Amino acid sequence: MIVIDWLTPWEFSPTLVVVFIASAWLFWRGAKVHHVGRFRQWLFWVGLIMLYLSLHTRVDYYAERMFFIHRLQHLVLHHLGPLIIMGAYPGQVMRAGLPMSWRYKLRDFRETGIGKVTERLLTHPILIPFLFVFFVLIWLLPIPQFYSMIDWRLYRFMNWSVVISGVLYWNLILDRRPSPPAAMRPVGRVLSPIITMTPQIIVGVWITFSANDLYPIFDLCGRAIPSINALEDQGMGGIIMWVLAGLVETFGVIYALATVMRLSSRNRLPLPLRKNSAVAQLKKSAS
Repeated sequence: MIVIDWLTPWEFSPTLVVVFIASAWLFWRGAKVHHVGRFRQWLFWVGLIMLYLSLHTRVDYYAERMFFIHRLQHLVLHHLGPLIIMGAYPGQVMRAGLPMSWRYKLRDFRETGIGKVTERLLTHPILIPFLFVFFVLIWLLPIPQFYSMIDWRLYRFMNWSVVISGVLYWNLILDRRPSPPAAMRPVGRVLSPIITMTPQIIVGVWITFSANDLYPIFDLCGRAIPSINALEDQGMGGIIMWVLAGLVETFGVIYALATVMRLSSRNRLPLPLRKNSAVAQLKKSAS
C-alpha cells in the first residue's frame, strides 16, 4: 500500500481538519511572538502530527477492526500525544497567536463569573484526573465499546473524549510552577499518575488474562488481521493498556518528582512542604 493510501482518511471529518489547522496556525503565529525554542516547537508538531495520524488516516480503519490496534490508537490519543503536546507548554503561545481583538475578548471572558467557573472546572485537581480515568475505562466496557463501533457519532465522541481529557490532565501534571498559580499542588502531581494508572493497570491485567472474548464486535466488523484470533488480539490490547500506558504515566510521576525537587531547591514549595523537607534533611544530617 502506497503512502497516500495510508494518509487518506478512512472517514473524512471537516471538523477535525478545521481544529488541526486552527491549532497549527495559532501555535505558528504565537511562536513568532514568544520566540519559542526549537525543542518546544518540535514537541508540539510531533504531538499534533501523532494525533492527526491516529485520528484521520487509514489507521482508523484498523482500529475499528483489531482490538490491539484500537488500544494503540488510544494510547496515542489519551496518553502519548497529549503528553508530548503539553510538554511544549502551548497555552500561552497559542493565546499569543490569536488576533488582538480575540485576545481582549478572551481576557474579558476570563474575568466574568462564567469564565472563572469554566477555568476552574478545566483545571480542577480532582475532576480532571477522574475524567482522565473515566474516559478510558468507560469505553472498555463491552456494551459502550460495541455501540461506539457501530455508531460513527459515538465513535468520534469516544476519540475526542480521550484526547480532550488527556490534554487537560497532562496540562496539570506537567505544570512546573508552584501552587498557586498552578492548579494542582506539586506533590499532587507526583501522586496523581500513580492513582490514575492503578485502575488502568488492573483492567489491563483483567483483559489480558480473560479467557472469554469480551469484544465480539471486532469479529462482527471483520478482523483486519485474520491470523490473530480474538483472545490473542484481546491479550495484546490488554498488555498495551497494562504496560505501555503504565510506562507513560510513570514518566509523569518522574517528571512531577523532578519538578518538586527543583521547586524545593529554590524554596518555592508551600511552607508545610518546605518544613517537612528541612526536617528530613536535619534527620539525615543527624544520622
